[in-house]
Amino acid sequence: MIDRKSLDTVSWFLMAVALCAVLSLDLLSALLAGLLIAQLVHSTAPLLRHIGIADHRIGKAVALGLVAAIITVALVLAIVGISSWLTAGPENLFFLMQRMAEAIGSMREHLPAWASAYLPANVEEFEAAASKWLRDNAWQLRFVGRDIGLFLTHTIVGMIIGGMIAYSRDIRDSDPGPLAAALEERIKILGNAFRSIVFSQVRISALNTTLTAIYLAALLPLFGTQLPFVKTMIAVTFIVGLLPVIGNLISNTVIVLVSLSVSPAIAVASLAFLVIIHKLEYFVNARIIGARIRARAWELLLAMLVMDAAFGIPGLIAAPIYYAYVKDELTLRKLI
Repeated sequence: MIDRKSLDTVSWFLMAVALCAVLSLDLLSALLAGLLIAQLVHSTAPLLRHIGIADHRIGKAVALGLVAAIITVALVLAIVGISSWLTAGPENLFFLMQRMAEAIGSMREHLPAWASAYLPANVEEFEAAASKWLRDNAWQLRFVGRDIGLFLTHTIVGMIIGGMIAYSRDIRDSDPGPLAAALEERIKILGNAFRSIVFSQVRISALNTTLTAIYLAALLPLFGTQLPFVKTMIAVTFIVGLLPVIGNLISNTVIVLVSLSVSPAIAVASLAFLVIIHKLEYFVNARIIGARIRARAWELLLAMLVMDAAFGIPGLIAAPIYYAYVKDELTLRKLI
């Protein structure tokens, strides 16, 4: 008979192999989608008891159906909204990209000659360079559609698997074997780490978006400056803000370039405001995430640095979740 310590060791090893395989095989979207669905079902099922659905199996089924319906409606609305954002209205994404290109072109007037030589002289030159790049790299772009298709397939399959696991857990007719039970314990701890990080990141993104909206829609107009694409920039800030670290870099770049299209002084003011806000957010982020996983900001940044070097952008996205999981495992064993 294998003792508990040996079972834990084997389950830890298998879990470590699985988590590394997720990144190596580009299955991170499937893992995150499955974890999200499972957490939503587990959070919804207890609430149904308050409306009279006491049977656990029926409650899980109803919760899974509600989550599936909500996600389907949200995806349809998101597709319609993104399509409208890309093509319709005076502040669509194409006009935003054009304004950013104009801002890059205007930078030539404020840079040394050796630096301005690397930038396009005007929008037409920028478009010509982009067209040339597209022609030269057309053979690579044909794989983009395939990659997007694989991403969506992995995500959908991950959602289905997550829903199946969430429904089947706790309603089985027989108890699992020792190793299966140990692996389920590992997965449960991973799910808790995922919930702590992702739901915290939503709060962080909402806070960052609120502060950015106050600056763009209230402070700048108060001083007589009205930036274009305010609604678009606010939407971009929230969406990319769901990605740790890199999301802020993307939104900041967009805001500064659009500000530069108005004037260099506004660009400097925007950059200064964003830097100050994000410095202050370090303390808030450390409180929100650190309070949940008992980690300091430098611990998360170090984990992101290592995972980014090892696995690239997927590793950067997974780093907070993986680190929170490892720390929860070590804390549970009173090793840290």
